Amino acid sequence: MQDVIILGCGVIGAACAYTLSRYDVSVTVLEKSNDVANGTTKANSAIVHAGYDPRPGTAIARLNVEGNRMMEDLCRRLDVPFKRIGSHVLAFSEADLSHLQVLYERGVKNGVPDLRILTGEEARLMEPNLSEAVVGSLYAPTAGIVSPWELTLAMAEVAVRNGVELILEAPTTAIRQEEDGTFTVTTPKGDFRAKTVLNATGVDAEAVCGLLGVHEFTLTPNRGEYYLLDKSEGTRVRSVIFQCPDENGKGVLVSPTVHGNLIVGPNAEAVSGADATENTAQGLSFVKKQAIRSVPTLSFRENIRNFAGVRANHAEDDFLIGESSTFPGFFHLAGIKSPGLTAAPAIAKEAAEYVASRTPLIPKAEFSDGRRVIRFKSLSEEEKRAVIARNPLYGRVICRCETVTEGEIVAALQSPIPPTTVNGVKRRVGAGMGRCQGGFCSPRVQEILARELGIPMEAIPLDQPGSNILTGRTKEEYR
Repeated sequence: MQDVIILGCGVIGAACAYTLSRYDVSVTVLEKSNDVANGTTKANSAIVHAGYDPRPGTAIARLNVEGNRMMEDLCRRLDVPFKRIGSHVLAFSEADLSHLQVLYERGVKNGVPDLRILTGEEARLMEPNLSEAVVGSLYAPTAGIVSPWELTLAMAEVAVRNGVELILEAPTTAIRQEEDGTFTVTTPKGDFRAKTVLNATGVDAEAVCGLLGVHEFTLTPNRGEYYLLDKSEGTRVRSVIFQCPDENGKGVLVSPTVHGNLIVGPNAEAVSGADATENTAQGLSFVKKQAIRSVPTLSFRENIRNFAGVRANHAEDDFLIGESSTFPGFFHLAGIKSPGLTAAPAIAKEAAEYVASRTPLIPKAEFSDGRRVIRFKSLSEEEKRAVIARNPLYGRVICRCETVTEGEIVAALQSPIPPTTVNGVKRRVGAGMGRCQGGFCSPRVQEILARELGIPMEAIPLDQPGSNILTGRTKEEYR
């Protein structure tokens, strides 16, 4: 029996695993997908919010600001791309200016440092490509951008290295509380038992809670659609550009990414479930129209990919975190809408306190923190020569768009959580993230996966099970 079971390995589950791996407790993470960060975490705006938007006094406000303060040091330790580039919330009218004042006052109460309300002219001095219709902005210098899937993977890898058990392709199909207060969680990979359960299953959290036979909250899956523009557009703005938020979220944004692209989106539309990640002509048209209000010179001809993510929205103006009112020891980490990515490390700290109420948390005598990743294209010429001398695989470029080498892919395959899919490699090292979106490098990535995993190429999926790329040979050689 384990001390803790964490359900889900998106950014919240991974942050909890990373935090708990510092202590002498036994932890198992059960993830329904064949990889970590494969739900909401992999398809969002990747923004580290400053914390002026949440209502003061709420958990979401407190955890947003605390998570923002933690993020830079966390990413430095884990070698995860992060940039503190600041953000602007734009005003286009007197009503918007009044709302900026509300956000400013909220931010001050929440403890957000160095907030300023700028005139339209001052905002355009910082961001020359803003619309002439902008009459003011709320500037928050502590906002930033991060790579959400790399952050999640890094935290999960360190957790696994320090003894956390990660079980993939293990969706929760049943839960029961035993007479002694412990829980048994049933999955296709077997039954798992623990004293404490943390439900971090994102959009599925309501259904997972329902497996206990209770209904303690309601989630409304909400889809957001995005454009990802090529790096030729990556410097169109230097900071995160928001519009005034409404009841559906923080509006359509325009932002650089840590990889040098420009992201534009999202809209907000209620959908049936976590699988409703298709793009729509109507949704993308709305995103484009709204984004051009902020930055009229955007070139959507440079679009290299559209995608959509689904987040767990709900009516409460807060996260749904805390102990079940019916089953002591079952803790909800639910309703993690924006700014959930920002708040993740702070939510994990709070989750550790939940665990400590049931199991003593004694720090490990030896804890192996941190990690380092070789990103070949970021090295100096001298460093590149030295890396190739040590391992010639770093001298073979597989992804030309992103300058990703075979050495980087093989290193990922030798990591604590190796990829088993083409997109798994993409999320770890960036192969396929460039302008051609894997059109040239995907077959070579597939070959490397098959070789290193010792399985046929047709057994390598694009992403989820069933997303086969090859089914067999169309021609045979005859001699």
